[in-house]
Amino acid sequence: MSLTIAQRLDRLKVRTAELAHWRDRQSIVIDGWTFDGEPIAHHQDWPHRKGTVQFAVSATVPRDWPIEEVRLQLDLGGESLITLHYPGGQAETFGLDPYHQEFPIKAREFSITTDSVARFPFGEPNRAPKLNKARLIWLDEPVHRLHLLLRQIGEAADALESHEVVPHLIEAAEQALRSLDWPSDTSAYISRTAGAVMQQKIWELPELEANPAGLNEAQSASAGAAYDQLIVRLKELQKRFPPNGELLLTGHAHIDLAWLWPYGETRRKMRRTFNTALSLMERSDDFRFNQSTAHYYAQMEDDDPELLERIKKKVAEGKWETVGGMWVEPDTNMPTGESLARQVLYGQRYFEKQFGLRHTICWLPDCFGFSGALPQILRLGGIDSFFTIKVNWSESNHIPSDLFWWKGLDGSRVLTHTFDNPMQGYNGFVQPDCFVPTWKNFRGKTQHNTSLLAVGYGDGGGGVTPEMVEREVQLRDFPAIPKARWGMVKGFYEEAHRTAAQKELPVWDGEIYLELHRATLTSQSGVKRKHRQAERSLITAETIASLAHLLGAGKPQSLEADWRVVLKNEFHDILPGSSIREVYIDAEQELDGVIGNAKAERAKALKALMAHLPAGGATDALIAVNPSLAPRPVTARLSDGTVLSSAEIVAPLSVAVFDRKTLKPAGMLKADTHSLENEHLSVVIGKDGAVSSLVHKATGREAIESAANQLWVYPADKPRNWDAWDVDADYAEKAVRLDKPEGITLVEQGPHRAAIRVVYRYRNSTVTQLYVLTANARRLDIETMIDWHDRRTLLRTLNPVAVRSRTATFECAFGIVERQTHTNTSWEQAMFEAAAHRFVDLSEPGFGVALLNNAKYGHSARGNVIGMSLVRSPIYPDPLADEGEQSFTYALMPHEGAWHEGDVLQEAIDLNQPLVTVEASGLSTGTLSPLGVEGTPVAFSGLKPAEVGDGLILRLYEPAGRRGRLSLALPSGWQASGPLNILEEPIERAGPADIMPFEIRTWRLQRS
Repeated sequence: MSLTIAQRLDRLKVRTAELAHWRDRQSIVIDGWTFDGEPIAHHQDWPHRKGTVQFAVSATVPRDWPIEEVRLQLDLGGESLITLHYPGGQAETFGLDPYHQEFPIKAREFSITTDSVARFPFGEPNRAPKLNKARLIWLDEPVHRLHLLLRQIGEAADALESHEVVPHLIEAAEQALRSLDWPSDTSAYISRTAGAVMQQKIWELPELEANPAGLNEAQSASAGAAYDQLIVRLKELQKRFPPNGELLLTGHAHIDLAWLWPYGETRRKMRRTFNTALSLMERSDDFRFNQSTAHYYAQMEDDDPELLERIKKKVAEGKWETVGGMWVEPDTNMPTGESLARQVLYGQRYFEKQFGLRHTICWLPDCFGFSGALPQILRLGGIDSFFTIKVNWSESNHIPSDLFWWKGLDGSRVLTHTFDNPMQGYNGFVQPDCFVPTWKNFRGKTQHNTSLLAVGYGDGGGGVTPEMVEREVQLRDFPAIPKARWGMVKGFYEEAHRTAAQKELPVWDGEIYLELHRATLTSQSGVKRKHRQAERSLITAETIASLAHLLGAGKPQSLEADWRVVLKNEFHDILPGSSIREVYIDAEQELDGVIGNAKAERAKALKALMAHLPAGGATDALIAVNPSLAPRPVTARLSDGTVLSSAEIVAPLSVAVFDRKTLKPAGMLKADTHSLENEHLSVVIGKDGAVSSLVHKATGREAIESAANQLWVYPADKPRNWDAWDVDADYAEKAVRLDKPEGITLVEQGPHRAAIRVVYRYRNSTVTQLYVLTANARRLDIETMIDWHDRRTLLRTLNPVAVRSRTATFECAFGIVERQTHTNTSWEQAMFEAAAHRFVDLSEPGFGVALLNNAKYGHSARGNVIGMSLVRSPIYPDPLADEGEQSFTYALMPHEGAWHEGDVLQEAIDLNQPLVTVEASGLSTGTLSPLGVEGTPVAFSGLKPAEVGDGLILRLYEPAGRRGRLSLALPSGWQASGPLNILEEPIERAGPADIMPFEIRTWRLQRS
């Protein structure tokens, strides 16, 4: 009776599995281990599993075993860095994890030392770690090779399905198996196969031999002959059925800087993974490996400088590829544009310093969506190519191309590639059933003949295995499956650019929104708040020190060391809130340190600046520094707690000295228990605690519809997967409005500031809000203090406004993105939560309302309702996410005209970085404006010391999509360079106007 192809394939897999039991000729157990210096036996529990522990042992290889065929097999019960020490001081180091447990050795006498943790690659604790396995084997190379080859044939047949070559592959494999001279001695056979799944199900096995015999020389030789004949047959089939498609393989080990483990463990993961990759390079001239992230290499300088030097040699040899050009693989939705610029600036500078090269490829496989500002930032950093695969995770809609030009806000383009590998994505495998679907899914094959494929265990590191390297060699002779060779990512993109020069590739215009992981815009509010404070604090400290330099003080020092800390914590599993609790304890401490350092630098800069202010008779003076391009009225909280809210204006990028006696309230300010009013706004707070009326006096328009700042709790925030990452579209089906406040109280009623306090309680949590109006305010601030003690709930503010518009404006890095407020298509329906930086605005001709914030990112705009997520409390991977107290401020701002006509950005800047004020005496009143910007309205990004040479670096950007004239006004004796890139080097600029829509412009300011 003839079998079907499927039946024959099943039989092939069963018979192939049998070979594995004869993979070793002989084996010996390695005894005599110590655990932190104390004896430990095989299969004994670890005495403890706290921190990093050390195993040690000495071993000897039997004299009749050929060294080149000896392997060390270890399973110590966790992840380890193992070092094999040989006579004469030689040593070799490897990473040990569930996927890397077999190692070559170089001499008969050696010892082993380890640094081990009772953890698995994804941070899971091994709660009962044991010394599971430690033995030397004499590998039967012919059996090993044949076993692997037959496995690959089975995988190829599975992947190729009904392809014409499949029966030929199975027939060739069957012939190879039939040609074997195989043992059948009962005792050895039963003992060898006892570990098979089928045998383990037997009620009771007979007594087993401790060290059953392997194949004899003739039997081993038959396996070698079968292998050789099978390779010949595969080559013949390859001529008839040539490879279909081509993949460029890049060895890879995605190592999350912190995620399900703290950063201290990542430092150990790096050493394990990098040593493993280097060991593979020593044994294969073809193998290639890539690793991004300048921070990792900088960490190696401290942790293992010898390892870094070995890596640098492999980089010089063209075997190890540093990629990415950024300090880390950051989230790109939440960092400010200046932060993203510093990712490239400090990343590229580090790679050039250490390795003598810059990168042209941005490598972000795992980030949760991409800002439309990124293409321009990359191009200005010397990067013309972009890689990710995360776009394939979108739930509903997919970008229709996988080799395309990505066009940013300003029109800059980077060549983008993504591959769709169903077998672990960027953590791919070297095997036919990975190659075939990856090539099949490559939609760009009609334009380009090769797709990239990153292979190697990742996320928790580990990388490529020796088997993967061996598989690649065997697969060179296979028919029908895609051709796949190790190569360099840079080489792939160079070829892709040649294709793009000859063929018209698709274009994706604007942000790349991921239809998944939307909750990362809200989870772990504490680190998001501190990150924004750290960004603003550094930018402000640099700016004030630079203004002082323009007035005659010395050149300020670089704050790169503090910026590196901020950039590190922008990593795509730290800032998004998807890590364990220990990560956030570390991150918040580090960011607090940056904020403290920045405040100290700011104080030093203010002192330097004050030394260059003219003396005078103001004995009770207030110095106000405006570190932005927004003219702002004086609002300040003094050292004694007094609040000033004056009509006096502080010009952009200027220093103003006022006599405090002249700083009168800006105008009328009224307040009672339910209302606040100044010359700009009239506010009524309803009995439900929400804003029942917000009148914009200049237009007479009521800004809201029904009630604004409605607080809603969603107690079923329980996504089907990825607890900290996701919020499901039906989260609002169950909702509780907080509309019965415990109290509404007028708590401040001064001429400069008035405030109404509203207190809500939800189950175990308390929300306290102050509605604040200052005398000069054009916005209603809502200072919010939350004490949260409820799990898997989401708190949002909803703001129905009296505006009709089909689009809403969301601020993003270096500009804005307009998103639809309707849900006509599946694309719009999917964008129910999206990123905004400091404001979201809804405007119609002549009037609009903005929602501003100083700490939040998750927003929505549906119809006329602007929503913002305030806090959520998942239980995985941090069961206590956002537990306890937090504070932040958001604001409602009605305005005339469009957002850019109604000064929305200026108010958002003021909310996030108030004027910097200091009290003094003996100064002359007046204003010094050492730097002016004239012409088309632009926004300020940064003013900092140049990284190389003298002078300052000024960076501005156009935030609204306008073009026109732009000029700088500098102090006498200063001049501005021509245009620079982000790396602070001269570039040719082709724009027809001084500033183009959403353009980023950079200059060097230096003395003539």
